[in-house]
Amino acid sequence: MTNTQAAPQNSHESSLSSGQRDSDSIIEVRNPATGEVAGTVAIASAEQVGATADALRRAQPEWEAIGADGRRKWLLALQDWVLDHAEELADAIQSESAKPRIDARVEIAFAVDQLGYWARHAGKFLADQHPAPHTPLMRVKRLTTVYQPYPVVGVITPWNFPLGMGIADLVPALAAGAAVLHKPSEVTPLTPLVLERGWAEIGAPPVFAVVSGRGDTGRAVIDNVDYVQFTGSVPTGQKIGVACAERMLPYSLELGGKDPAIVLADADLDRAAYGIAYGALVNAGQLCISIERVYVEAAVYDAFVDKLVAHVKELRLGQDDRDCRFDVGALANETQLGIVERHVNEAISAGAKALTGGRATGVGTFFEPTVLVDVDHTMSCITEETFGPTIPVMKVAGEAEAIALANDSVFGLSATVWTRDRARAQRIARRLNVGAVNINDSVINLFNFTIPHGGWGKSGTGYRWGGANGVRKYCRQKAITAPALPTQKKELLWFPYSPGNFGIMESAMRALSARGLRRFGLGGAGKS
Repeated sequence: MTNTQAAPQNSHESSLSSGQRDSDSIIEVRNPATGEVAGTVAIASAEQVGATADALRRAQPEWEAIGADGRRKWLLALQDWVLDHAEELADAIQSESAKPRIDARVEIAFAVDQLGYWARHAGKFLADQHPAPHTPLMRVKRLTTVYQPYPVVGVITPWNFPLGMGIADLVPALAAGAAVLHKPSEVTPLTPLVLERGWAEIGAPPVFAVVSGRGDTGRAVIDNVDYVQFTGSVPTGQKIGVACAERMLPYSLELGGKDPAIVLADADLDRAAYGIAYGALVNAGQLCISIERVYVEAAVYDAFVDKLVAHVKELRLGQDDRDCRFDVGALANETQLGIVERHVNEAISAGAKALTGGRATGVGTFFEPTVLVDVDHTMSCITEETFGPTIPVMKVAGEAEAIALANDSVFGLSATVWTRDRARAQRIARRLNVGAVNINDSVINLFNFTIPHGGWGKSGTGYRWGGANGVRKYCRQKAITAPALPTQKKELLWFPYSPGNFGIMESAMRALSARGLRRFGLGGAGKS
């Protein structure tokens, strides 16, 4: 395992790697690998957030009016800009997150994919829908569902993917015709400002803006928008849910995860070891769907653990420039490093063993990729979200125990199942209390926008993506009922009431909807 570079000069530098500085007006952003200053951003006051939201609200009607085809032009122009400025964006991502170059480039590829998908499909997804009436009696009406965007959507994102987290929500919201007010994490606020500059440089309408700050800025966003999409911790998500409820504001929350992996005796153990290591350690384990618990059938437990440990020992830990020499980078801040250290130390104190890793390196916020065994469900590394480069592994007697332990969590974001038996994999997937399951793979569901992404339990409420639902979630639905045939002076049920007219309608409803002899007004006389 490759060592990191020199440590920060003093503890004060290291403590600043969280991205915060004692100031009411400025956030000083530092590279967590070195403690070096990456940049500064001005904190937006509540008044500034309100003024920005007002400007977006004034510009939004024209953005909506140009239609999906008009918006497609601008989204594809932004896609061109992202591709033309890929190196600059990757530099910005690395400067504030210290992630490997390839992880930074994955965010850019993800952005390009999102922009292309929503730009090209939003028109079809937002077209008026004309559902068939539920009964022939209503065929005299033409039914229409119209999708009209929320004027201003607030997107509040965490620090683990400075570009990707915002892109995941702001692109479909813009495609829907909404204006977007983006508040990124105070730990990684630099990259979103680069994207905002790109939106301005292509000459796009002023319907996308970034405001920087901490909690007060986020609260001001909630106070000034019409829909909130939040990604982050459970406690913050719960507070946002309460704040939105007080305003009767619609919202969607993607919160924590503690994703299980189940390795069955008939699995391809090499693929499982590689896939689980990637799913647990990509982005230093700082991924909402990181694999954080592994349950392995006893018959293959030892063989699997040997393969997993051997692979994890091969991984290169360090600070990348543009040369793509490392696999695992630093944690985003000192707070996150403290959580990882606590989970590992508490597990070892309770009897677990670290077969590789298990320590902070003493350089920046790097923590060695760690495989823990002899763990159980009393340990924080199993019950709490770690969000770091750890892989706790447990031996189970069989499929039933694996499913029971996988479901023994307050979280339910996603899971993975590893087996050569396709039918068995499908059966197990349906028994897991999670929003998504990958079979013989990890992470890949995040790159498939035609399926929904969302969590059960404390992992959140609402969904990202899911094809048409990915843009429709940012719209208010309006139902329009209109005559399909020439109208008469009055309907049968209008005043003044007539028993005869009502009887005609009632008889027709019975004939079309009831069963047996009840269809003919002979209640209880016949069989269904």
